[in-house]
Amino acid sequence: MTKAKTGDMVKVYFEGFLEDGTVFGSTTDEEPFEFTIGEKNMMPGFENAVVGMQKGDTKTITLPPEEAYGSHKKELVHVMDRSSFPQEINLEIGKRLQVRTQDGKYVIVTIKDVTDDSIVIDENDPLAGKTLTFKIELVEIKK
Repeated sequence: MTKAKTGDMVKVYFEGFLEDGTVFGSTTDEEPFEFTIGEKNMMPGFENAVVGMQKGDTKTITLPPEEAYGSHKKELVHVMDRSSFPQEINLEIGKRLQVRTQDGKYVIVTIKDVTDDSIVIDENDPLAGKTLTFKIELVEIKK
C-alpha cells in the first residue's frame, strides 16, 4: 500500500485539541483538509506526522509550540491609543481585527485589553505558545 511522502497531495480529517481538551478546530463534519506535503503550508509537526501514513490510517500526535504555531512573542503585543481606532469599531476583548502596520503591511491582531485611553493588541496567532494535540485520519493520497 502507498505511504504518504514529500510532494504528495493528501486529504485528511483532523480534530485539534488544547491541553485542557478544548477543541480548537475540526474537519470531521466538513470536507477533508487538503495540502501538499513539503510545501510548508501546514505546521511542521503536522506535516511530519502525515509522512509514512497510508490511506485509512489514523494517529494522534501532540505538538509542542515550536512544532505548531511557535512560541508567544512578547514583542508582538502592543499598546495603542484608543483614538487611533475608528469609533464605529466595536472594541471588545478577544475580537480579531485586520490592522495596517507602520510599514504598510496588514496583520491580523487580537484585542487583549481595552481601557478608556488605550487598547492592547496581540499579533501572535491565538494558538502561539500552546501545546496542541491532533487526531488525524488520512483519507486520500494523490501522486
